[in-house]
Amino acid sequence: WSSDVCSSDLPRPRRRFIVVCAALALLLAAFITFNALTHRGSRAAASDQRQSGAPTATGDADRAGDRPVVRPHLTPSGDPRAFARQVAEALFGWDTTTLNGRADQVDKLIAVADPTGESAPGLVSDLDNYFPASTAWVELARYQTQQWLTIDSATTPTRWAEAEQQVGLDGLMPGTTAVTIRGVRHRSGVWEGEPVTSTHEVAFTMFIVCAPSFPQCHLLRLSMPDKPLG
Repeated sequence: WSSDVCSSDLPRPRRRFIVVCAALALLLAAFITFNALTHRGSRAAASDQRQSGAPTATGDADRAGDRPVVRPHLTPSGDPRAFARQVAEALFGWDTTTLNGRADQVDKLIAVADPTGESAPGLVSDLDNYFPASTAWVELARYQTQQWLTIDSATTPTRWAEAEQQVGLDGLMPGTTAVTIRGVRHRSGVWEGEPVTSTHEVAFTMFIVCAPSFPQCHLLRLSMPDKPLG
């Protein structure tokens, strides 16, 4: 504001109006910044590995207040659902307080992509729908943002058999299947020196290929977030 606007010569009602407008502007700016942390404006962390060797997300870590460990890579697996759980955790499990950046998270999933390379370009595009953009990642790091996933279910979509029939056997590599993940995305960070958290239900479908085409499972494509195959 200029010195003329702030002058005490202004009528009292007008001075009061200006003060109220300035306060509202500050509140709006704080609200927008807070949303960058607590809401999924940019479009999750892997949990402790179970004794079976396949990492899965559980609610225990969240209830205990612990953060699951973000693992540097996915463990090779020939079990479609165990592999799908790892992929889901890698998609939603990241921590901006570590040296691992957005590119590291993406590379982790590209490393288990279709070995033929046919689906890789589409998968790269799919991943952009799940990870914050690079600029948003930097902004989230200012608030020490961490994210992880609690998986409620990993199931084969009821419409997968219908989809297989429509595509035909010649259109799919042997061992291709779909797994729908449903769960809760958790996000935590620091806002004005105080811890803040948010949760959001998620559902999506991933398409993977395992044996007999390949000894280990590989990720082909992903549905849009919150738009799983029925």
